[in-house]
Amino acid sequence: MSTSTEAAPRVHLRPAAATPLHRADRLSTELGIDLWFKRDDMTGVALGGNKVRVLEYLLGEALAAGADVIVTGAGPASNWAMLAAVAARTCGLDTELVYYGDERTAPNLELARWIGAGVRFTGEADRTSVDRELDRLADELRAAGRTPFVIPRGGATATGCLGYLGMVPELQDQAFREGLRVDEVWLPVGSCGTAAGIVAGVSHHDAGWRVTGVATSRSADESRARIADLAAAALARVGSDRDVVDFAVTGEFIGAGYGITSEAGTAAAERVARAEGVLLDPVFGAKSMAGLLAAVEAGTVAGTVVHLISGGAPTFLGDIMTTSAVPG
Repeated sequence: MSTSTEAAPRVHLRPAAATPLHRADRLSTELGIDLWFKRDDMTGVALGGNKVRVLEYLLGEALAAGADVIVTGAGPASNWAMLAAVAARTCGLDTELVYYGDERTAPNLELARWIGAGVRFTGEADRTSVDRELDRLADELRAAGRTPFVIPRGGATATGCLGYLGMVPELQDQAFREGLRVDEVWLPVGSCGTAAGIVAGVSHHDAGWRVTGVATSRSADESRARIADLAAAALARVGSDRDVVDFAVTGEFIGAGYGITSEAGTAAAERVARAEGVLLDPVFGAKSMAGLLAAVEAGTVAGTVVHLISGGAPTFLGDIMTTSAVPG
């Protein structure tokens, strides 16, 4: 079995080999740490975002399986669902999306519709209602002669994790060229696949970074368990014999819940925008940065820190336009 991601089916969606890594000069001075941003909001598909790396492997798997339509889902404001629809279209695949709740509108949802995705709502507020509907929809498509490929919410599978397992050597190379010794990597945690991929990559490539996730959706305990399980599955997927390294997840910055803006997150996003001209979405990036700023203030963070900016421009725009809670 291969011990890298090279043997896994993959489509190449990103136009550049690496997303930018740049220093946040003014914030570094203000905070007393060496802060860098890994700009995965600049992945080059639609309005960018971390899910592009995930989709390179999931769509590769779908094409290898002979699929002609992707079936996935999320909440109406989901970056994942929109990027899945756009990326699938570039591969010649159709997309059918399932959203929880009742019929509504959101920037990401309208972008998915505009690209031609089919859309249905579960009529239930429970997010897991999407999971139940995905298999029913896939059965409908098979009965109609289609070949569906079902992807769970967020693309959080061992295959999806390969995107961020493979990001680790990319960041190692960038750090080497910048003369950096990275101490910590911080990122938002939702469906847990991105964090699990990074944890698996740090384990597999012996990067030595401390990884801290800021929970934005699930509790810290649930997030830790999911990350550990997915990271172990991703390591097995590439035939690695490494154990999953220790990592941290804080659950103190979810605020009122997933998809709902928080006072701390809004303040953190405004600080970053005014200091660096970088925009953080309210659902993920803002809350992750709030967690990092609080840790710096508490004196528990030092050295060189990389914050993963995971994208989410449409949710940022939706929040600005409505000045209210972002629908999940």
